[in-house]
Amino acid sequence: MTNTPEYILDLIEDIFERRGAESYLGEEVTMAQHMLQAAQCAEEAGADNSQIVAALLHDIGHYKNEIPESSLVKGINNFHEEAGANFLEEYFPASVVEPIRQHVSAKRYLCAVQPDYFELLSSASIHTLNLQGGPMSEYEVREFEKNDYLEQCVNLRHWDEEAKDPNKQCPPFSYYRSLIEAQLISNI
Repeated sequence: MTNTPEYILDLIEDIFERRGAESYLGEEVTMAQHMLQAAQCAEEAGADNSQIVAALLHDIGHYKNEIPESSLVKGINNFHEEAGANFLEEYFPASVVEPIRQHVSAKRYLCAVQPDYFELLSSASIHTLNLQGGPMSEYEVREFEKNDYLEQCVNLRHWDEEAKDPNKQCPPFSYYRSLIEAQLISNI
């Protein structure tokens, strides 16, 4: 059966193992380093388990769609946040999925409402911000602020930016395996 918790965990871990060493869109860390660091940032901030899992899995959509990573370099948005959320929503609660779905929008939001946030962005993140629509308009800000998971989305965005240190040591994927399993929807 392909919808057992063990299968889903193994599938996600396999993605980390096979594809995690790939470069992360012009950053100095690999995809796995970035996602593991984001989870560690969440954990260090005292986040609840759903936020830690969201931080760990927030960029898994880079592996689920068919647009290659180089598309971002060529100026094509790959909508990885939507691809990741669409994949995960069958297995995880909204408290995990919604921040993943909105982590790109949260960057656009923060750039609109906190002018100093833009200064925190790496050059690669600025490049993708431009591809993703730039800072939100006033109307988009008002609409985004209606999200039930606004705080979690903003938290994830901060951890996403923080998780780009090539020298930072963090736990391996296996460290988070039981935490991920605990967040899986019980009816899969």
